[in-house]
Amino acid sequence: MSPVPDRRRVLVVTHYFPPEIGAPQARLSETARAWAADGLDVTVLTGMPNHPTGVIPPAYRGALRRTERTDGYRVLRTWLYATPNEGVVRKTLSHLSFMVTSVALGGWRTGPTDVIVVSSPTFFPLGSAWLLARVRRARLVVEVRDLWPAIFEQLGVLTNRRVLAILERLELAAYRAADTVVTVTEGFREDIVRRGIPAAKVHVIRNGVDLDRFRPAAAPPGLRARLGAGDGDLLVLYIGAHGISHGLTSVADAAARLDGTPVRFAFVGEGAEKRRLAEHVRALGLTNTVLHDGVPRDRVAGLVAAADLCVVPLRDVPMFDTFIPSKMFELLAAGRPVLGAVRGEAADILTAAGQVVVAPQDPEAMAAAITRLAADPPRRARMARDGRAYVERHFDRDVLARAYRDLLFGAEDGPPGPHGTPEAVLATSGQVPDQRAPGSRKTRDTDRAGVAGQDVTRPTRGEPAAPEPSP
Repeated sequence: MSPVPDRRRVLVVTHYFPPEIGAPQARLSETARAWAADGLDVTVLTGMPNHPTGVIPPAYRGALRRTERTDGYRVLRTWLYATPNEGVVRKTLSHLSFMVTSVALGGWRTGPTDVIVVSSPTFFPLGSAWLLARVRRARLVVEVRDLWPAIFEQLGVLTNRRVLAILERLELAAYRAADTVVTVTEGFREDIVRRGIPAAKVHVIRNGVDLDRFRPAAAPPGLRARLGAGDGDLLVLYIGAHGISHGLTSVADAAARLDGTPVRFAFVGEGAEKRRLAEHVRALGLTNTVLHDGVPRDRVAGLVAAADLCVVPLRDVPMFDTFIPSKMFELLAAGRPVLGAVRGEAADILTAAGQVVVAPQDPEAMAAAITRLAADPPRRARMARDGRAYVERHFDRDVLARAYRDLLFGAEDGPPGPHGTPEAVLATSGQVPDQRAPGSRKTRDTDRAGVAGQDVTRPTRGEPAAPEPSP
């Protein structure tokens, strides 16, 4: 990526950031890295790491403020109320605490900035970023990764109409206050514009993948056996958050239809629905299914490499037609065939990438698709090649970060270079690129591993779980 003159300054405000693992953490950290490599002066204002367990690592305990440098940019952390994702009330307190401390402890140390990018959800950092933008006389960019509170309503997490109305008013107020709104899907953009936000200020920068971190690789010896697969078995993997968004019991129902065949299922991760999934698997008496704990970042690539087929499910909820699970880009980049139980934009992308799609929460259709793929190794190999090639053309994080940079500061600040692809330019204008269009990218020879968006949410008895950030 070509350097930008005059060291343009960006402040990113976010509740979620590495070493935490998850979809928003990956998007923001990889984008910050790419911006820094492109010559931007990037600072990230975030809290002490604690998601998803609510446990702050020893190196950060007792600190009110901590400054780090990583991948060419600065990270400024402030104290917050750390809690597991045990429900709306506790998580709200955590987010409120960061809203206060990000300004009181961190705001005066961030220094001058030209643009402030705040990532939502959650709502509360929007207030911090708005105040800092006023104080610093900086432009405010609101990045929308989930349509909250609407998804709360459709998932049944919030049912009080008055509360939902208040939250929606706050949501729209944040969009109006922003100089620019950036969404991750075209469906999100259409929803926001439909509710009265000027179309000219709402842009799409989709999620993508670091193609260095996720690439085809061989599985570590013995790993398939630990996941329950023997010689000649087809290993179906779900890896990521076990949350209320994913409908994992439906995947277990598909496994039940294939019990007694040479197909094995492995679920890897943690989340609010992990206990319910385990109880469902026990009730079904499945002998072909393994539930594995969440794993550190550096072990994810090996787990993905061990799979013959990866599944990306979402619940059968209308709003999920506008969602694109970011983990599917990582699985495709890793050279794994993907079976999506999704609709809408996610289904369109997977279909264009040569993958297989079935209806959400339809275990019969999922079992039938897995049976067909188990009997057709050449097709799986073709899916693996096509998926990798597709994300190289359309969802390279560096390309998307360059498009984002051009949206923040204008393309005139630097030449388009090899990353200024038509797909990226169209994405920032809110248009959907032709998913079949050819593209190119530089060759990458590294073998660093990444993480496929894992989150942990543990509900307390009688209290609804808070949805995970970004399915």
